[in-house]
Amino acid sequence: MSETKLSESSEVVIRTNKLTKEFIRDEFHVIALKDVNIEIHRGEFVALMGPSGSGKSTLLHLIAAMDKSTGGEIEVLGENLNRLSDTQIAHWRNVHVGFVFQQFNLIPVLTALENVELPLKLTNLKKAERLEHATTALKLVGLGDRLGHFPRQLSGGQEQRVAIARAIVTDPQLILADEPTGNLDAQSADDVLTMLSRLNKEYSKTVVMVTHDPHAAKFATRVRHLEKGELLPEGVTTTA
Repeated sequence: MSETKLSESSEVVIRTNKLTKEFIRDEFHVIALKDVNIEIHRGEFVALMGPSGSGKSTLLHLIAAMDKSTGGEIEVLGENLNRLSDTQIAHWRNVHVGFVFQQFNLIPVLTALENVELPLKLTNLKKAERLEHATTALKLVGLGDRLGHFPRQLSGGQEQRVAIARAIVTDPQLILADEPTGNLDAQSADDVLTMLSRLNKEYSKTVVMVTHDPHAAKFATRVRHLEKGELLPEGVTTTA
């Protein structure tokens, strides 16, 4: 597999160099990200903040290899993502990245256990092993008694915890969360944020979370702000 290193440092797990993303819509060019340089170290919990349209979700999707940049470089866990084929990216993502969406994205006709098992179907694990791993992940997020429940039988907070269990079931090094508390009440949001913090502190997971909520950002160990597609200097907040 072809691989280009931006640095030999093993502690930096995410590094971008003049990362840029442009979208072409009709006759207009929309610059979602412009010359973003960021380093995220192993074991950090980083919150990306900024107003709507600032580029924070775009940056997260590029880190997850769910989209491709149009300029600059991005290296995650030693891989230059621009150099990987679609097949290589799909394998890389399934092994190394757990993604938590705002909308949960659970399959309604599958139980909690079956939803969490899904990523493991891309591995060589046998059915019994997959179910064992999925059960362990659900117990870790406090839902060991909800294995057979369907999403409609769960609260919003429980659905998001199922989504977190699905994200961690492959034991990824990175957990990426896009507005994970956006659809939750205050108590459920705190439960989810506490879980992400626990995964960071107790299980040494590197967490990158997009949020617009200052309260949610307090759970992070570092906060970076974006505005109009540009990453603001460390410690500088957005004007909006």
